[in-house]
Amino acid sequence: MRETLSPTSSGPAGAITLAPLGEIVTIEALSGRDGTNRARGGNPQLTADTDQAAVLAWLARYVDSPNTLANCRRESERLLLWATTERSKPLSSLTHEDFLVYRRFLANPQPAERWVMAPGRKASRHDPRWRPFAGPLSESSIRLSMTVLNSLMSWLVEAGYLAGNPLTLSKRRAKAPGPRVTRFLEADLWDAVRGTILALPQDTPRQVAVYSRARWLFSLLFLGGLRISEVVGNGMGDFHMRADAKSGEQRWWLEVLGKGSKQRLVPATTELMVELMSYRRALELIDLPRPGEPSPLLFPVAWRRSKHPVPDWPAPMTRSAVHGVVKEVFAAAAQRWLKDGRGQEQADKLSAASAHWLRHTAGSNLANDVDLRHVRDTLGHGSLTTTSIYVHGEDDARHAAVSSAHRIGW
Repeated sequence: MRETLSPTSSGPAGAITLAPLGEIVTIEALSGRDGTNRARGGNPQLTADTDQAAVLAWLARYVDSPNTLANCRRESERLLLWATTERSKPLSSLTHEDFLVYRRFLANPQPAERWVMAPGRKASRHDPRWRPFAGPLSESSIRLSMTVLNSLMSWLVEAGYLAGNPLTLSKRRAKAPGPRVTRFLEADLWDAVRGTILALPQDTPRQVAVYSRARWLFSLLFLGGLRISEVVGNGMGDFHMRADAKSGEQRWWLEVLGKGSKQRLVPATTELMVELMSYRRALELIDLPRPGEPSPLLFPVAWRRSKHPVPDWPAPMTRSAVHGVVKEVFAAAAQRWLKDGRGQEQADKLSAASAHWLRHTAGSNLANDVDLRHVRDTLGHGSLTTTSIYVHGEDDARHAAVSSAHRIGW
């Protein structure tokens, strides 16, 4: 059962059912219809008359950007729940002082039984065990949260829903120096991750499936520089072969629909294609996908090839499930690191790593030896034009450069 708090219960935590955004039920006083910061008069641009409806209208802007939508939903959901349960206020009555308190709350969400997910497998958003937090947020995560909320509040002011944005009163930060990537794995840590995957047991069919999937996933994340959303959002049928514009040599590419619905071509190096074929053999599939094959890039471990000539393809794994696979490997690598008598600080770094760390690791490795234009286009940091022989020539040079310099070395 979800925890339902009565409007007449004592303390500030009353009047709301702890539930995901879109399912939150509040008493009228907390709906936001009479929020003290509501804009009165003028020419409102929203039909929304409650805080929850206004937040959902803001989120609708990001429906074509799954990653951005997920991040914005998480942060606005947390704030809306906190405001009504811990401050007994609607979002549209929050003040500058409330946001100062909320910032401290993010560093230590209490009471933990209400706000923090229990250890173990992550519960879905519709599971009674679901909670808004996995634990306290780091300082960088808190800054990101406040940036997202500032965007929300500013938009609600612009839309004529709120009279003002309390977050604009926050201390303005001095201009920071240029960004520097710190969330990546140095060579020894990356070696430890590869060694952990290679050491996975392969005595049973399930263990072989776990090993094969982990090895293929980390090959995609490192050699392709893919985001998790791109792993789950693209398929094996997106691999295709194209002739070199000058030499006529056939090269493999992976066409990726990425962040912001932008398409890019990722060089499918010889090493990546070998890993693809190895993974497909473990799945009892033919070595190479057919053009347009509707198979996902990553299969659930429990999937088994049917005897039918055309396999019954599984649905793509969810982002959270793929994230879980990645975190399990990093956690095992950290344990292996400590078991080998190595330092706690580096083990902690392995434990903290995520799929995006692999993307940064891939970018760092590429930038050492590959033209930065090729790195930009491979990782999707800029637009990719494929409408002329000249651009095809640039693509082929990028393929050769990436293939020669960027290896995983299983």
